[in-house]
Amino acid sequence: MKVLVVGGGGREHALVWSLSASPLVTGLFAAPGNPGIASLATCWPIAADDVAALVARAVAEGVEFVVVGPEAPLVAGLVDALDQVGIKAFGPRAAAARLEGSKGFTKDLIARAGVPTAAYARFSAVEPARAYLRQTGAPIVVKADGLAAGKGVTVAMTLAEAEAAIEAALVDGRFGAAGAEVVIEEYLEGEEVSFFALCDGETALPLASAQDHKRAYDGDQGPNTGGMGAYSPAPALTRALEAEVMERIIRPTLATMAADGTPFTGVLFAGLMLTSSGPKLIEYNVRFGDPECQVLMARLQSDLLPALLAAADQQLRHVSLRWRPDPALCVVYAAEGYPDAPKKGAVLTGLDAAGATAGVQVFHAGTKQRGDALVADGGRVLTVTATAPTLATARDRAYQALGAIQFPGGFFRRDIGWRALG
Repeated sequence: MKVLVVGGGGREHALVWSLSASPLVTGLFAAPGNPGIASLATCWPIAADDVAALVARAVAEGVEFVVVGPEAPLVAGLVDALDQVGIKAFGPRAAAARLEGSKGFTKDLIARAGVPTAAYARFSAVEPARAYLRQTGAPIVVKADGLAAGKGVTVAMTLAEAEAAIEAALVDGRFGAAGAEVVIEEYLEGEEVSFFALCDGETALPLASAQDHKRAYDGDQGPNTGGMGAYSPAPALTRALEAEVMERIIRPTLATMAADGTPFTGVLFAGLMLTSSGPKLIEYNVRFGDPECQVLMARLQSDLLPALLAAADQQLRHVSLRWRPDPALCVVYAAEGYPDAPKKGAVLTGLDAAGATAGVQVFHAGTKQRGDALVADGGRVLTVTATAPTLATARDRAYQALGAIQFPGGFFRRDIGWRALG
């Protein structure tokens, strides 16, 4: 089978790495890919959200299955367009991808489904939003409704912060059309975890749990980012809690989507808060998390391709997955200035030495080849991922490998895994 992976970040490198081990794959492509992916697959210089060009090239190359990594092409209808030319794809159609494309849509849907979540209200005008803030008080959470590349959420500890977030979205237009509406939510207290389930419209197959680290700096300080590191499994999400999440959150969502005529297929990524009154849904994403995907792929023992195909073919009820018992931990090496204004162009060296560390895989995220040099070309540049018999050893291996990499101006958190390791 010829397989195309759409995207060019660390998540997609991990997916390509996993798929490249499948004996079922006879041709592996990526668009646009990155220099790390290029060692495993043929890269096409096509943007991940260029739907027409992706479909045309997939047809020309005889691609039989497409795995869509990022959210933007899903929301833009890539899966729908592939279906029209008879190419199977892993990921939701545009109507179901609204679970990530519109936070307001999702909050309304899960309210109908009876899914436990934070209280909320939706606003497209500043004054009613301000009035709601004065009524509810702080802390409170303000979210741009649409896709804002992970930068549209403000956890406001004061009313002034909340008002500034509202003005940034509704008045200043910081997020463009994605911020034309905001969702204001109750602030939830507890431990945050990531939960993933493969879905085929009816059946949901839980994957391993993971925990991300969103803040840029040690001690959970600094601005929110797309994620600075992760580990799997997350000890906070016990078997009993996982069963509760499936029963009260994932399955009711799938049932409601199906009843609405927009069945969800692909991977459902639930961001959860483990509160004193049980797990509550913070938000849904409609693709693998980044960097959570990197630790999940490092632990997956089964062939990934049949599972993804089963989701696309409504056959997940026949699938079970095997996971390595060893935990995995990854650390993101980010560019100076990330997340606001990352500096590009720094020359990266030492990656081979890092990858030679026992149990370590170095996934490229924001890299580019410039002549003979590998350079930083994004905010999150590398994800150094390690597996080991214990989480502490996985952490030590990851940081040992990071020490072998020269990245002028780059930085990383030195406390990934702190919740589980103390």
